[in-house]
Amino acid sequence: MKGLVNLCEFWHTVTVVYVRVGGEMRILVVLSTFLIPVIIFYIVGYGLLQKSNVFDSFARGAKGGLETAVQILPTLVGLMVAVGILRASGFLDLASHVFGRVMGDVFPAEVVPLSIVRLFSASAATGLLLDIFKQFGTDSYQGLVAAILMSSTETLVYCMSIYFGSVHIKKTRYTMAGALLATLSGMAASVVMANLMGI
Repeated sequence: MKGLVNLCEFWHTVTVVYVRVGGEMRILVVLSTFLIPVIIFYIVGYGLLQKSNVFDSFARGAKGGLETAVQILPTLVGLMVAVGILRASGFLDLASHVFGRVMGDVFPAEVVPLSIVRLFSASAATGLLLDIFKQFGTDSYQGLVAAILMSSTETLVYCMSIYFGSVHIKKTRYTMAGALLATLSGMAASVVMANLMGI
C-alpha cells in the first residue's frame, strides 16, 4: 500500500512539473528522466526493507552475467565473422538479385540483404537500414518496408545461439521453424503496412 502511495505521489510530481513547464515539455521526456532512478531506488529500498544484503546480491548477479558473457563469447565471434564473410563475399548482392527476380514487385529487392542480415546481426542490419535510408530516403517505399521489417523481426540465429548456447541446449525442436515463420510473417507485414501507408 505504501508503494502505491509513493507511486501516486511520484505521478503527482510529474504532472505538476509538466503543467509548470506550460505543456511544452512532453510527458515522455519527464517520465524518462525520472523512471530509471525511481526503479533503481525502489529495488534497493525494497531489498533494504527485506533486510537483504543488496550489494552481495548485486555482486552475485554481476558475476553470473560475466560468466554467461564468457561462455557465449565464441558464439558471438563466430556470428560476427559469418556476417562479415556474407557481406564481403558478395553473397548478399547475389541473393538480392535472385530474390528480386523471383519476388518481382511483391518484396523490394533492395531490402532482401537487410532481411537476410537481420537474422544474424542487429548492428549489421542497422548499417544496411541506414544505407537504404541514404539511397532511397526514409519516406520511400523501400525505406518504409525496411523500417517496419526491422521492428517486426528478430535476430533469429543470434538469439537462438546465445540463449540456447548459454544453457547448453542442443536440440531446439521446432524453435527454428517457428521463428522463421514469424520472420516471414514480419516480412509480409512490412510490405502490407508500407502499402497501406500509400507510398
